[in-house]
Amino acid sequence: MRPSMKKIGILGGIAWPSTVEYYAGLCRIAEQRHAHSGGCGPAAMPEMAIESLDLATATALLGRDDAEASWYAFDAYHREGLRRLQRSHAEFAVIACNTAHHRLVEITRGIDIPVLNILDVAAATCARLGIERVLILGTRIVMTSPFLRSVFLRRGIAACGPRRHSDRQATIAVIEALARGSNAGASRRIHDIVMDARTGNAPRSSAVYLGCTELPLAFAAHKADGVFESDGIRYINSTALHIQAAFEYAIRGS
Repeated sequence: MRPSMKKIGILGGIAWPSTVEYYAGLCRIAEQRHAHSGGCGPAAMPEMAIESLDLATATALLGRDDAEASWYAFDAYHREGLRRLQRSHAEFAVIACNTAHHRLVEITRGIDIPVLNILDVAAATCARLGIERVLILGTRIVMTSPFLRSVFLRRGIAACGPRRHSDRQATIAVIEALARGSNAGASRRIHDIVMDARTGNAPRSSAVYLGCTELPLAFAAHKADGVFESDGIRYINSTALHIQAAFEYAIRGS
């Protein structure tokens, strides 16, 4: 008898490369579990609905934190995407974008299905590993978001983006290239940003949060690893952790 799984809703397109990875990653986990269990025939796959938003529209609608009303259109655009997932009978959803999580509370108002918070998943992983300090790399919103920092702080983890404007701009440039599907030299550029942003030797209790769902695509060998090391730097892969959490929720409901 095939296992019962909840239908997953993916709010993606922001940007498209990571949305592809969400779909492929969920299918990959199902295939791996099927193989490990010695199953015969095709693997049981969770049903999925993908609502792909327009990155250009989402970017144009970004607000300012000193003007709450400036976010209303951004919130409504993402909320309507979640409503369409509800109408497709998705039983829960993931938003394949860290930036949107800056407004998660507002976006999910009136939404009747659970939406798995990528930040909660990442912060819980960091706490379990004993990580106390996190350098956040992501979009401008992500690297400066008080809400993102507060999620980590509730777990006793100090989190912040790069202090230097040049490091933040370099991170955004890497993200823009990855969002266009180009990852040439991206892992080296991320390494250089981290080394420049750090002050002194980083303790073992520190890590770098790849807080844009495109950033893990810079590390092709590790894109399915929730936590990995590269050139002596420990990275928290928000995309892989979110995908793993979504699969577990689909089969267990918690």
